[in-house]
Amino acid sequence: MTSYLRTSLKGANTMNAKREHPYDSYFHILDPTLQSKIEEFTVLGYGTIEKVDLWAFLTQKKWKTYKEGIRIYELVSDILSVKIGDYMNFATVEAYKAPDLFSEIDSKELEDLLHNTEDSN
Repeated sequence: MTSYLRTSLKGANTMNAKREHPYDSYFHILDPTLQSKIEEFTVLGYGTIEKVDLWAFLTQKKWKTYKEGIRIYELVSDILSVKIGDYMNFATVEAYKAPDLFSEIDSKELEDLLHNTEDSN
């Protein structure tokens, strides 16, 4: 994994960035293409999508099987052909796989957290 990608993934709120992919060395080369696709999604009204999350989709779904000797233009074509529906389905499934942040909070603590009874005056 390139140091740029490793730095980008470290501490980032990524869906699933736990293992290296053979195409990770192309991340910095494909950065403008990734940015272009993210801007397209933003124009379509889908908010902000992080590059590392789009990269996770590509490496875990689109490029699940490694193709030896792949050309840069093939990777660019794959990125530009990503459909928002495919990405959103992936993001939704990954969100369901995420740990429940409130699993260790009992119902009383959760109730107190959600319904603060203190007077704000």
